Amino acid sequence: MLDKSRFFFLGAALFSGVSGALYPAVVLKTRQQVSMAPIPCSKMAFLMFKQEGPRSFYRGFGTSLMGTIPARALYMAALEVTKSNIGKASVKVGFSETSSITIANAAAGLSASMAAQLVWTPVDVVSTSNYSNGFDAFRKILSVDGIRGLYRGFGISTLTYAPSSAVWWGSYSVAYRCIWDGVSCYKCKWKKPNPMFMVGVQGVSAALASGVSALITMPLDTVKTRLQVLEGEQSGRGSGRRWLKR
Repeated sequence: MLDKSRFFFLGAALFSGVSGALYPAVVLKTRQQVSMAPIPCSKMAFLMFKQEGPRSFYRGFGTSLMGTIPARALYMAALEVTKSNIGKASVKVGFSETSSITIANAAAGLSASMAAQLVWTPVDVVSTSNYSNGFDAFRKILSVDGIRGLYRGFGISTLTYAPSSAVWWGSYSVAYRCIWDGVSCYKCKWKKPNPMFMVGVQGVSAALASGVSALITMPLDTVKTRLQVLEGEQSGRGSGRRWLKR
């Protein structure tokens, strides 16, 4: 029932905006993950601003943004196709409509994240390298390590983000249904829900799902980041490569 052309165009634009707003937090998280000493986020931000200036919070953003459109296109395409097919199949098998929605969302998140990693892993590797620009990093990594260099950490990335996405969509479905059912007890006289209220319920559900997903998959995300950054630094010794401990 979706207008696919509008869906992908607006989705890419919105995801780019969200990526831009949240990128400094991603940079701080990554630097904390690769730091050998535990440093509070506020102190890390202060040191970055003092030593490297405000631009350090957006280092690698251009490369990351270039990967947003194709990665999100793969993600949303896999998400919609899987959700539709799994949802129909689970109903036929005998699951209730409520269970089918949760199963379909979790399976769709899993497959969507696996598809997106085909683009996101090289983008991650390039954006964490400390070359003059993304094209320079891409060319030199490819010349030294080949395709394998661009896909450093692909396995652990898939093991991290695929379950994370599955948990997120599954948790979101459960949280949305629980919140909406709870609110409906007090608003049973509504003939048509307020659109802004629906957005609020969706926002709260998304926040809860993000918390659950991050709690479960953060250890793997830390391992994945260190694998991509620190191993890249070690393998680059003697070849002139420098890696950013972002």
